[in-house]
Order: sequence, then C-alpha cells, then structure tokens
Amino acid sequence: MKYFLFGILLSLIGILVSIVIWDIEMVTTITGGIGLFFIIIAFALSGVLASGDRMRANFATESVEGRNQRNNVSFRSALIAIPSFVVATLFYFLLH
Repeated sequence: MKYFLFGILLSLIGILVSIVIWDIEMVTTITGGIGLFFIIIAFALSGVLASGDRMRANFATESVEGRNQRNNVSFRSALIAIPSFVVATLFYFLLH
C-alpha cells in the first residue's frame, strides 16, 4: 500500500510541477512520463522484454530468493505507475 501511496505522491508532484512551470496541458505528459518510466522498470524486471530462451536460462540459474526479490520490485514498480496513468488519463479526457 505504501508504494501505491508513493505513486499518488509522485502524481501530485507531477501535477504541481507541470502547473507551476508550464501549463495545465502538460499534466498528461508529465504524469504519463512518470508512469511510463516505472512501467518500463516493471517490464524489464519481470522478464516480459526477454525472449523465451533467455527467460528459461534466467529461471534455471537464479535462486528462489533472487526471483522473489525481482518479482517484488517489479510488482512495486507497477503499483507506483498505476496512479500516474490514472491521473494522466483523467486529465487527458477532462482537458480534451
């Protein structure tokens, strides 16, 4: 839950920065960029971007603790990304 709240905090900071520095139209770009950054981290760590052979090799050579830690970081990154995508979507539909 704390990672989801951290994502909400990052979204609020993105909103404030875009309003203060640029214009309210930039909220979708800033918060969408934050969400995209964390979702790419989640994809990279979960193995979605790797081929099947590479995923099999990684599964065979990594320990259970390492796999659990990698999956936890991937899940937490996705939790941080979700609020940013929600805010970006809401501002996109409200402003356009």
